[in-house]
Amino acid sequence: MAETAETAPDPSAPPAAEGGAPATVRVELVTVLADLPTQWDALAGPCIWHARGFLQALEASDCVGPGTGWAPCFLLAWRGDALAGALPLWLKTHSYGEYVFDWAWARAFQQHGERYYPKLLSAIPFTPSTGPRLMADSRDTGALLLGAVEAWLEGGEASSMHVLFPVEDELPLWQDAGYLLREGIQFHWQWRGETDFEALLMALTRDKRKHIRQERRRVRDAGVRFRVETGHSASRADWALMAACYARTYAEHHSTPYLNEDFFVRWAAACPEAQVLFIAEVDGEPVATSLCARQGDTLYGRYWGALAHIPCLHFEACYYQPLEWGIAHGIRRFEGGAQGEHKQARALEPVRTRSLHRIADPRFARAIEDFLRRERAGMADYAGSLTEHSAYRAGSGQAGTDLDPATSC
Repeated sequence: MAETAETAPDPSAPPAAEGGAPATVRVELVTVLADLPTQWDALAGPCIWHARGFLQALEASDCVGPGTGWAPCFLLAWRGDALAGALPLWLKTHSYGEYVFDWAWARAFQQHGERYYPKLLSAIPFTPSTGPRLMADSRDTGALLLGAVEAWLEGGEASSMHVLFPVEDELPLWQDAGYLLREGIQFHWQWRGETDFEALLMALTRDKRKHIRQERRRVRDAGVRFRVETGHSASRADWALMAACYARTYAEHHSTPYLNEDFFVRWAAACPEAQVLFIAEVDGEPVATSLCARQGDTLYGRYWGALAHIPCLHFEACYYQPLEWGIAHGIRRFEGGAQGEHKQARALEPVRTRSLHRIADPRFARAIEDFLRRERAGMADYAGSLTEHSAYRAGSGQAGTDLDPATSC
């Protein structure tokens, strides 16, 4: 049985898939991300959070790996020399950096003398973005990977398996395998035909429009000006600034930052097309940064930090600047990250997110299933209340049905 997140289970003899996966398919365990094969990116597709450059930057900068509670144990399915499927997995000894909160479940295990950690997790570290989790060329290949996870759970290698922010198409596969559904809410902006930020404002109600203009004016009146850099143009000093601002914000919340300067530099070097860095300056001196990630016509709001307190600067750096830049650069969807009802007043709308959970102990599984049933009912009430508080004027254009599932990557 695995005792810590430094020890990965052994999938060397996973159970056969139901219906019989081809005998030529074998499952390989990768515990060092530097060893991910060159075929990985082709299988993972365009999702920037699955790019080898991103994952290997996390590992090389010691943001994941030994001592972090994030031990990679990626499952790869090979058909001969071809990579036929993959399931990115982490063996976790805590629940930090996940954005789907299960601390109460861990406490319940502890109170009953059981261990919740280590647990298995399929998610992107420190990134609450929807995307593919089970990648396979056929249902049989996917079943083979799921069977390897099930063998780990049955063998006591982990208490549970958790799949965070999967794409909608994957839900039946996980639920058919006995995974419990959990729902959440994020706030995203979706393009409604706006040609510039002013057009966006005109689509909002008068009160919301007035409030945003007041917030932006306060930032301008404080002398703040922004410059925008990409992964191609940002300097080493810019990334040092980003890391310092990011760490400062965590320190103010008495927390330890997940990422470091080395990660930002390595990620930009490996995937320079992904980063959009907003740098706030007063009289030429930097005061704050906001880092977004771009994938095609989607922009993800990710990391922010400030060296000085300036009223409304957070909203300007994290929402208004990315939206203004995004509209000008063909962005059609902006994801504002986890949680935050305040985002709805700033042109982002609620969307549903999903996670799936497999608890090995049937006693805890029944209790958590009951909890999730009640939580989903409460979430439905909450979602209903959010739809009554849209920032948009009636008839201002339709970006999609409110609370449609998130469809990133």
